[in-house]
Amino acid sequence: MNLVVASSIGAVFMGTLALVVRMKAAKKPTNALKIILPPLFMSSGALMYIEPQFRLSGAEMIEAAIVGMLFSVLLIKTSKFEIRDNDIYLKRSKAFIFILIGLLVVRVVMKSVLSSTIDFGELSGMFFFLAYCMIVPWRVAMYLDYKKLFKQLHGSKQI
Repeated sequence: MNLVVASSIGAVFMGTLALVVRMKAAKKPTNALKIILPPLFMSSGALMYIEPQFRLSGAEMIEAAIVGMLFSVLLIKTSKFEIRDNDIYLKRSKAFIFILIGLLVVRVVMKSVLSSTIDFGELSGMFFFLAYCMIVPWRVAMYLDYKKLFKQLHGSKQI
């Protein structure tokens, strides 16, 4: 099976998993760890750069970082918290589902188009870096919003 097709199928699976996790998360109160841990867990994926085929040039890193940060804006805009029953919950957003699906489609299309000009290893490295540059600003923004509501709810008590 073509590596690009296999990795695209993997991306669709991961996107679907992210949607399911997000839907379940909205039903339970959140906390700082639930916001901070995903980028920390994802950072282990950077070990891929030990292998030379996945390493990126400076220009590829800048391109992936810019696209990732632009994509993060959409996620930031659709991720809001609310206080319910004396707890902090992630608000459900119908737009989030469409944005996540849209980002997934854009990613698969980009990967298909770029695979003809960029080596699979480098492309994999770029898409990991893009995803990381998307999730970190999003989670930082979520944490800052959470922190404001936490202070509102609990005063000066530490998070």
